[in-house]
Amino acid sequence: MSANAEKQHNPLDSMMQRFDEAARLMGLDETVMNVLKVPAKSVAVNLPITMDDGSIKVFEGFRVVHSTLLGPSKGGVRYSMDVHQDEVKALAAWMTWKCAVVNIPYGGAKGGIKCDPRSMSKGELERLTRAYTLALSEIFGPDTDIPAPDMGTGQQEMAWIVDEYSKIKDQNSWGVVTGKPLILGGSLGRVEATGRGVMVSARSAMAKLQMDPTQSTCVVQGFGNVGSISAKLISMLGVKIVGISDVSGGYHNPEGINVEEAIKFVQNNPKRTLEGFTGGKQVTNAELLTLPCDILVPAAMEDQITAKNAADIKAKLIVEGANGPTTAEADPILQEKGIMVVPDILANAGGVTVSYFEWVQNRLGYYWTEERVNRRADRVMKQAFDNVYLTAQKHNTTLRLAAYIVALDKVAATFRIRGGF
Repeated sequence: MSANAEKQHNPLDSMMQRFDEAARLMGLDETVMNVLKVPAKSVAVNLPITMDDGSIKVFEGFRVVHSTLLGPSKGGVRYSMDVHQDEVKALAAWMTWKCAVVNIPYGGAKGGIKCDPRSMSKGELERLTRAYTLALSEIFGPDTDIPAPDMGTGQQEMAWIVDEYSKIKDQNSWGVVTGKPLILGGSLGRVEATGRGVMVSARSAMAKLQMDPTQSTCVVQGFGNVGSISAKLISMLGVKIVGISDVSGGYHNPEGINVEEAIKFVQNNPKRTLEGFTGGKQVTNAELLTLPCDILVPAAMEDQITAKNAADIKAKLIVEGANGPTTAEADPILQEKGIMVVPDILANAGGVTVSYFEWVQNRLGYYWTEERVNRRADRVMKQAFDNVYLTAQKHNTTLRLAAYIVALDKVAATFRIRGGF
């Protein structure tokens, strides 16, 4: 899909359409709706940074806190040239719903800096990250707002935030971010958490659809952290992975792709992509989505399944690894085709679940084994799926709207009992 086609969809509009529909289905009163529709806090900062050549460049940064009704706000920080306030607002609201769906005591937030991290040196990125932390030091905090990695950021950026924030507050504050390196209080199991949650969601949905994993095929779009780990863990259930893709294009093999080999290939490729992979016939990313398969896992970018291609999708089950991969216009088409969609706010909530576990371990000063992290995360994801599935049956609706209903119900009930002015 071209960048222009993607830009026609505003993620905030897609999110609001689903919000309105779920609110109508559950009979949510307008007062509460008006509170939940708008972010609690939205901050924009300008960060003057000295570049390596001595010039000073000003970067735009954002942090949107959507809600703190359930607990401190939680959400990633992305570094991308596409960062804009509406996108950050949509992603912050999604985080509120995601935390509520998996029943963890967090509200939603999101942050971003408009920059191209690939064209910047490590020193420039460090200065930018520390300046952003300083500018937002009154918002961030283990009890107030907890950032995490997102597109264009990782463990190193989180380590810089921890260090800068700890200096500002004059105390070691490991719990201010999650997704940290293990040596700074990160959690075992965090790297695989989102992909693992996608696998648990796929397994739960297959059981409801009475699909035999050993007789099923799967296509995974996106081969970054979430896509590659989803593919690996789903293949371990006995499912045959017949298609994978990344920025270099898609690769299709009806006989099955060896996911472990594909992951090794990417790790050893100087470009860190699938370019040149010989384990499948090359197809375009657009063709990949419409390949014959039982399960489709979109784990790349927003707005990949649209009104234009939804009718051509052949999968029986879609499990959303990415945030917002399906536009609101595509939903009724998929519903008409009888395709079950496990929505993003449920399917990829494994990441925020283990982030919560990381924060809990930081607060305890006691760290769990990977086996314990995985066992507890799997239990949270399975319970969340079952809850959403029962809600869908009760309201005779899709899993997506059911997930919104579960989330809205929890946040609205908390708002009513806490009260306002």
